[in-house]
Amino acid sequence: MAQDAGWGGGVYGGAPYGGSPYGGPPGWGGWVPPPKPGVIPLAPLKLGDVLNGAFSTMGRYWKQLFGIAGALYGGAALVMAAAVAVAYSAVAHHMTELASLGYGEDPTSADVVPLVIAGGVLVLLGIVVMSVVSGLMYAVVPAVLQEAVLGRPVAFGTVWRRAWARVAPVIGALVLTALIVVVPMVLILVAFVGVIISVVAMDDGGGSGGSVTAITLGVIGALATGPVATWLWIKFCLAPAVVVFEGQRPVAALRRSAQLVRGDWWRIFGITLLAGLMASTAGYVIQMPFSLLGIFPGMIGTASLDDDPSAAAVVIALSGYLVATLLGQLVSQIISTTFPQLVTGLLYVDRRMRTEDLGPVLAQAAGTPATPPPPFEGGIPQE
Repeated sequence: MAQDAGWGGGVYGGAPYGGSPYGGPPGWGGWVPPPKPGVIPLAPLKLGDVLNGAFSTMGRYWKQLFGIAGALYGGAALVMAAAVAVAYSAVAHHMTELASLGYGEDPTSADVVPLVIAGGVLVLLGIVVMSVVSGLMYAVVPAVLQEAVLGRPVAFGTVWRRAWARVAPVIGALVLTALIVVVPMVLILVAFVGVIISVVAMDDGGGSGGSVTAITLGVIGALATGPVATWLWIKFCLAPAVVVFEGQRPVAALRRSAQLVRGDWWRIFGITLLAGLMASTAGYVIQMPFSLLGIFPGMIGTASLDDDPSAAAVVIALSGYLVATLLGQLVSQIISTTFPQLVTGLLYVDRRMRTEDLGPVLAQAAGTPATPPPPFEGGIPQE
C-alpha cells in the first residue's frame, strides 16, 4: 500500500523524472502506448482522456463518491430543515401578527426584530453548513482520484479520513480564492459606481445624455470585472487538489496552482468551462422528472385548502412537491459538484505529468513496468 503522504512526497516523488520512455521512438507496431493502471493513461492527457477519466472514476468509485456526497448534502438538508422548523416555532406568533395587519397599519419592532434575527441566524448557519460540506466534497473527490489514477481500490472509511484531515486547509484555499476573485471585482465596481454618480450629478436634467453615459459606464464596468475574475479563478482552480494531493497549506496551494496553470491557462479554462456546462446540463435534466412528479401531489394538496389557509397548512399541502423538488436538487447537486471536481483533479495530474514528468513515478507506484518493452526490428528483439 502506498503512503498517504500525498503526491508531493513518499513513493510518488516530488522531483521531476528524466525523459519518459512512453511515446518515444516507434517500435514494432507503432508507438508504445503509455501504461494505464487506472482511469487515465499515465502520459499527458487529451480532452477525451480527461472526460473519460472523470466518467470512469464516477463509474468505478460511485459508492465512495456518491455515498459520501449524498450523506453530506442530505445531512446538510436535514440540519437546515430542523433549523427552519425551530426558527418557525420561535417566531410563528410574530409572523401571524404581521400577516394580520390591515392596510395602512405599520408593523411594530417587537414583531419585526425577532424575524430579522431568526432570518440572520438561518443565513449564517446555512453559510457555515455549506462551507463545511463544500470543503469536504472538494477534499473527497481528490482523495478518491488519488487511487483511481493508480487503479487501486479505496475504502469508504479511508476516503473519509483523508478528506476530514484536509478539510480545514481546503476551506481555507476556497475562501482565499473567493476573496482574491471578489476583491478586484468590488474595487472596479465601486470605481465605476463613483463615476456613474458623478456623471449623473453633473447632468443638468435637460436631456438623457448623462443617463446614457451612466448606463454605458455601468456596462463597461460589468464587462471589465468578468475577465479579471475568470482569470484569477482559473489561476487558482487547482488549489484544492494541491491541498489534498500534496498536503500543502492554503497559501502555498494557491502559489502551486498558479505555477501549474502557467502556460496552459486557455486549455484549462476551456476544459473547465466544458465540464461545468456538462454538469449543469445533466443537473437540469435530472431535476425535470422530480419536478414533474411533484406537481401532482402539490395540485392535490392545494385543492384541499380553504379560502384563508395558514402558513403551516400551505407547507403541508405542498409537502409532496417540496420533497420531490428537494430530492431532484440533491441528486443534481451531487452530479454538478462531483464531475467538475474530477475534471479539475485530472487537470492537476495532467499538468504535473506535462511539467514534472510524473507519469513514470505513478507507473512505479501502481506497480506497472517503468520502461516499455524493447522495439522489434526484423523480428529480432533489440536490447
